[in-house]
Amino acid sequence: MDATYSDALVFFGATGDLAYKQIFPALQALIQRHNLTIPIVGVAKAGWNLDQLKARARDSVTTHGGLDETAFAKLSALLQYVDGDYRDPATFTQLRQVLGNAQRPLHYLAIPPSMFAAVAEGLAKSGCSKNARVVVEKPFGRDLASARELDAILDEFFPEDAIFRIDHFLGKEPVQNILYTRFANRFLEPLWNRAHIRSVQVTMAENFGVQGRGRFYEEAGAIRDVIQNHLFQVLACLAMDPPTGEEYDAIRDEKARILKAVRPLTPPDIVRGQFKGYKQEEGVAPDSRVETYAAIRLFIDTWRWAGVPFYIRAGKSMPVTATEVNVTFKRPPLEVFDETDHGSPNRLRLCLSPEVVIGLCMRVKLPGEHLDGEDVELIAKHQRADEMAPYERLLADALRGDQALFAREDQIEAQWKIVEPVLGDATPVHEYEQNTWGPPEAASLVQDPAGWLNPRVPAISP
Repeated sequence: MDATYSDALVFFGATGDLAYKQIFPALQALIQRHNLTIPIVGVAKAGWNLDQLKARARDSVTTHGGLDETAFAKLSALLQYVDGDYRDPATFTQLRQVLGNAQRPLHYLAIPPSMFAAVAEGLAKSGCSKNARVVVEKPFGRDLASARELDAILDEFFPEDAIFRIDHFLGKEPVQNILYTRFANRFLEPLWNRAHIRSVQVTMAENFGVQGRGRFYEEAGAIRDVIQNHLFQVLACLAMDPPTGEEYDAIRDEKARILKAVRPLTPPDIVRGQFKGYKQEEGVAPDSRVETYAAIRLFIDTWRWAGVPFYIRAGKSMPVTATEVNVTFKRPPLEVFDETDHGSPNRLRLCLSPEVVIGLCMRVKLPGEHLDGEDVELIAKHQRADEMAPYERLLADALRGDQALFAREDQIEAQWKIVEPVLGDATPVHEYEQNTWGPPEAASLVQDPAGWLNPRVPAISP
């Protein structure tokens, strides 16, 4: 085994929802694809034993992705379990004993951030943090101050190069494809700037509500839930300069640089909405002002992007579930052909879900003797059944120590600085009907004549 590879995997919150939906299926996939053979230790306070954890794991992979009897047998043989309170030193003493000869464990904290300090301290005092790596799940704080407090806790026990802040969005194949498409195709780079691009839109729509998670959503809202993290990472992929060098920090350096250049939002830059019926959800306050929809307009103060508006929106109870990017180019400087309708400007459409599609919208001539045209879209679609799921990819990278797809402390702080001025009740909340594209007030944000560009499902529909 590579000397830098982690020699044990410990995941706290082993009986929780995240482990059930994501971690156990990822572990089975790591065994299938990467021949994972290191000890895997689940930790939780549930009064369970190892057989119960194995039964939970079997149910998990059967429900989420499919049971592979051979791979699961190997996973079951690697599994161990520690049941105990995260605030009890005895829990970590037992964990150190279970780890045996392991010297470079990877600790995955699939637990609420409120427990990070107790677990980090327990790992340090028991010797489990020595030469270890730690993976932490979002949310990375609720605002800039709490994000810094969280980092201070982690920095006390782990160096920055051992901290892996996981955002599953960064492990998605389509998000990585943004970077690849941009930097592997030379014809794009000369056009990828303010001289040629008129605007950029990013939409993340979900055709369902909070699905019984009203109590959680009351603490989060659309800005904290998906915009400040997921969609700002998409923004960074779209706007960053090419990375220099092959080190994993080369990409993160460029992402941090571009995020630090984003102008903080002001109230005129945002429209918040709440779908009708949200207040009747369990756990939601009857006078709630939490947004289930947010649309923002932002600007990046660099030479490449000065003056180009970036429009980002996310919402629940919308007509479709899809995430899509639309890059709109400026019109030709002179309309050469005497047409009544010159059509739409050129666009590059990147559909990230539910299908992976790249569409180039352009103008072509209609058959006949007149120089008249029509808008068409050239489409490239690529989807393989054996693509790695985000958690499989990210866990594999964390075990290797590759931080390229994990958020860095300065990126997180930059993202919070952008939204800090509009958190809370800085702007009103507008009610919108379910199965619509959000409150009508959001239309005022977009200066482009076409307005908001709604995702299409299926993504290759005409």
